[in-house]
Amino acid sequence: MKALDVEAVQAFVLVADLSSFTRAAQVMETTQSAVSLKIRRLEDGLGRRLLERTPRLVRLSAEGAAFLGAARNLVAAHQSAIGSFAVEHRRLVVGISHHIVGSELASLLKRMNATDPGLVIQLHVDTSRAVLGAFDDGKLDAAIALRHDARRRDGDVLFEEPFGWMAAPDFHHRPGEPLRLATQAEPCSVRAMAVEALDAAGIAWTEAFVGGGLSTIGAAISAGLAVAALARRVAPADTVDLGPRLGLPPLPSRDVMLHSKLSDARTRQALRTLGAAFAANAA
Repeated sequence: MKALDVEAVQAFVLVADLSSFTRAAQVMETTQSAVSLKIRRLEDGLGRRLLERTPRLVRLSAEGAAFLGAARNLVAAHQSAIGSFAVEHRRLVVGISHHIVGSELASLLKRMNATDPGLVIQLHVDTSRAVLGAFDDGKLDAAIALRHDARRRDGDVLFEEPFGWMAAPDFHHRPGEPLRLATQAEPCSVRAMAVEALDAAGIAWTEAFVGGGLSTIGAAISAGLAVAALARRVAPADTVDLGPRLGLPPLPSRDVMLHSKLSDARTRQALRTLGAAFAANAA
């Protein structure tokens, strides 16, 4: 192969990062079959099998893993070259619910930067209600938040987030005593969800810790102070779901929604990359 098709290389990098032809196609605003064809042609030109495909799984081959670093560099150089004539840096202001931001945030931002190195990302992390309120007031270009109002019809579903009663493995609850909870201060839709589930099951509870975000609540449950209703994906790695052991009622899953008013192609692609990356981490 005398020259590489940059779009095909970009498709390969996206499939490798997102572990999905479908999510890669969403980012590139094309079809799954088109992405598959680009990568087939890239493989044919290189004379190498880059991806191992099964009905349930897409993963890098040994040769694909060896090629990935160089592929990233090519895509980054291409994006840098395209942006060299830009007269202004575009700012993307995004609000994200702290209930869905975990340790993967650094990798998500890295993927967005690779998509558009000249894009300035302004990130706000707050409760879902606050994020949606800021979006509705025109203060945000986009919002990624938990669906807490079934009457709201705008937005796209990124994925479904399962919740559990997360705590340290050695958390001790004495029978007959109220369950010690770590919660976000009111109003918080996840707090309301947890309290409603406990009240409906007739389980007494008490607030043992009130946090100011996921990091503080995570620290409290890791320290063994209490149990918290958290998405399993973003709970601290040293915690487990103690719901079955403690006989707690199951918590409902919540849809993670992407709301956006963007119209220009550049920022829309960056936002598609962020949404697809979130969905890939939740898979």
